Amino acid sequence: MREKEEMVRLALPKGRMQDGVIKLLSQAGLELKAGERDYRPRLPLEGFDVKMLKPQNIVEMLDVGSRDIGFAGADWVAELNLQLVPLMDTALDPVRIVAAAPQELLVDGKLPDSLPDGRKLLVAGEYENLARRWIAARKLDACFVRTYGATEVFPPEDADCIIDNTASGATLKANDLVIVDELMRSSTRLYASRQAMDNPLRRNRIELFIMLCQSVLSARSRVMLELNVEAGKLDALLAILPAMKEPTVSPLRGDSGYAVKIAAPRAGLSQLIPAILERGGSAIVITEPSRIIA
Repeated sequence: MREKEEMVRLALPKGRMQDGVIKLLSQAGLELKAGERDYRPRLPLEGFDVKMLKPQNIVEMLDVGSRDIGFAGADWVAELNLQLVPLMDTALDPVRIVAAAPQELLVDGKLPDSLPDGRKLLVAGEYENLARRWIAARKLDACFVRTYGATEVFPPEDADCIIDNTASGATLKANDLVIVDELMRSSTRLYASRQAMDNPLRRNRIELFIMLCQSVLSARSRVMLELNVEAGKLDALLAILPAMKEPTVSPLRGDSGYAVKIAAPRAGLSQLIPAILERGGSAIVITEPSRIIA
């Protein structure tokens, strides 16, 4: 009974987020093993009970405390106005929650203050609470209708404006809709219930799980950079290197210079390489790390 109380109850998302989260776990050395049903896979980490749920259900289960940690979108946490503990942003499945409307409805690129026939603006979407808060914040004379998928097809006949999520905007554009406002940005994140961290053993297991996942995310954002430099040019070179802490510097054979190694941010690499060459760096080797634990 005591062991069961200390188990970490982990919720993994079904649907759109599933592949990205499972790949993240696999790269962290936590490849899932399916049980009798796909809804209860096994995690090769001691002290974890795993269940697959829809993201909307995950945040609700975290809120009531029947699950301890789980992956879900920030949009549904905001939609349901839940007070969960954010643990990690995976940056997977990034989307924007936007308001969009047909171009012909807009006045100077904005929603009109009133409609020509005097009726209320009709706003449709799956995010009812986000939509109602947005309507109130913009002081729109509008009413809301709940949709259950395919929100983008409602205008112009069945809605004047929609609240929906979009990754690239391509679906909105294909339906002749123009983004008029952005409500928030969302991605797949790891959350905990407010009670989850109270048990010391459970907390230690959760922190280990975060460290393993974060090591993959850190590796995805960086590359390992190795290069050589003459002794007299070392200080000038080190001054521009964006190391995580301090570069690793080793003398080359015969006192001919130094070998330098850093974990460099992937972003900006195209500007960093020319700067290294200008300061005497040579024999540059770039490799992909699988995991980085700082």
